[in-house]
Order: sequence, then structure tokens, then C-alpha cells
Amino acid sequence: MTVQPGILDEPRPFARYLTGRLRLGVDAAAARAALDRLASDGGLVVGLGPGRTRFLGLERPLLRPVPAISGVDLEVPSTQADVWLWLRDVEPGPIVMRSRALTTALADVFEFDTPVDGFKYGETESDLGRDLIGYEDGTENPTGEEAVAAALAEDGSSYVAVQLWKHDLAHFATFSTEEQDHMIGRRRSDNVELDDAPAYAHVKRTAQESFEPEAWILRRSLPWAGPDGEGLMFVAFGKSLDAYEAQMRRMAGEDDGIVDACFRFSRPRTGGYFWCAPVEGERLQLGS
Repeated sequence: MTVQPGILDEPRPFARYLTGRLRLGVDAAAARAALDRLASDGGLVVGLGPGRTRFLGLERPLLRPVPAISGVDLEVPSTQADVWLWLRDVEPGPIVMRSRALTTALADVFEFDTPVDGFKYGETESDLGRDLIGYEDGTENPTGEEAVAAALAEDGSSYVAVQLWKHDLAHFATFSTEEQDHMIGRRRSDNVELDDAPAYAHVKRTAQESFEPEAWILRRSLPWAGPDGEGLMFVAFGKSLDAYEAQMRRMAGEDDGIVDACFRFSRPRTGGYFWCAPVEGERLQLGS
């Protein structure tokens, strides 16, 4: 058994995110049969929520519903779903067609929310790794064996935290360049970390090596845009959910009252935890 390939592969230029809930009256055998038909190749990553793993009789003690976290004048919501599908490709058209095929094939078992479409963004053609606020995303991501150690459990499975963040880009634009750099903790112009970054800077709040134990995660986030606005689809894989949750609680100021400056221009609108089963070939190995 091995990891679903899309987890360790670099994000492709386009993505679609689908979350769904089990339909009323569907039994475990039907749900299992539907999931057994899914092929997790490089273009599709599949995650199951904690309610569905228990429903299928799968023992996943590290999986739990995402907690609702509160800070000063902020809420980090829990909108836990039963299944999460991450589609990836180099063009948007194949994603749309595969998305339609998947939701049709699973329609008797899962009811899906409106899809969210993501994309790589850059200010030049060779610079495709930025958030819509203009800053490079994922600078401190682990690579190679460190990425494997951060993202994968011993059996090749992984746990993923998924949040849709909605930005207020007009409000962000009201801050000066210096203020923006201090909120992020890096210079937008060259991505160099600021020596004098304030305690509320995002890089200070989430410095993975500053936690005890260290809180390393593998981020696979992309910008999104749609009729309801735009922002960042935050996706973080881990060998457990502890590292992500430690970062999120610090961002909200739970430990010291200092809130991450990202909350000044953006807020999470969704939040869910999912287990990404290992695969053999392209078939999910859900176990017994």
C-alpha cells in the first residue's frame, strides 16, 4: 500500500474541491461499494470524514471532527462533511468533466455542495505560487523525506485539514506596503522574512519549528474565486491532525491572546478534517 499520489505531488495549475454528505437511508454496504469504485490517481485525492469512517466500521482513532475555535472577535467554524474530493489537472476542462462524472456516479450515495474551483496565481507567467494578496504561499513547506515524515502515517494514509478562507481584498489594499509586509512577516517584493516582524505576523504565529513538539504540515493550498468572492482554499496534510490544530489555535490567539494578522483581512468560512486512505494501484484501501 502507498500514499494517494496527489498528496505528495506538487499542486497542478487548476483544482476543484467537492464536499458531500451521506444521503439519508444509505446503508454502509452501499457507501462502501461507491467508495471502492473511486480511482485515486494523481488527479484525484479522496478524504473521508470521521462520521463516515465510523459508519463504515473503520477504526481511525486519530480522526475527529474539526473543533470550533474562538478568538478575540473571531470564530473558526466547523462545517464537517462526510467526503472530500480534490480534483487536479493542468487544464480546467478535464476537471469539470471528471467532476460531473464523479458526482453523477455517487449521486445515490452522497449529496454534494456547490464545487469550489482553485487555480495557481502569479504576477508573471513563471511565478505561479502566490495567494491573491500577492505573497508567496507555502515558503516553509517541507520537501522530500521531510514532506513524507510530516504528511504520512505509517500505513501510507494521511489526515487533511481543509478550510475555505474568504479574503476582503479591498480592505487589504487600504494598508500600506509596509503594513502588509508586517502582517505577513515577509516582504512581498522578494519574499525575505522580516527580522523585526511583529508578534502578530503570520510567519511568527505559524513558525512550525517554534511549537513543542514541532508542528510540521504539508500545505497544498490554492487561491479560489467565484460568485461569492475570492480567497484561499487552505489544504494541509499531516501524519495526524495535531500539528495543524496547534497552528490554528495559536493563530486565533488561544495561548497568548495575540491574533494572527491574517484575520484582519480574511476569515475562514468552512472547516473539516478527513482521512485519506492509502491506495494499492489506484484503489482506496479502506481496511475492515
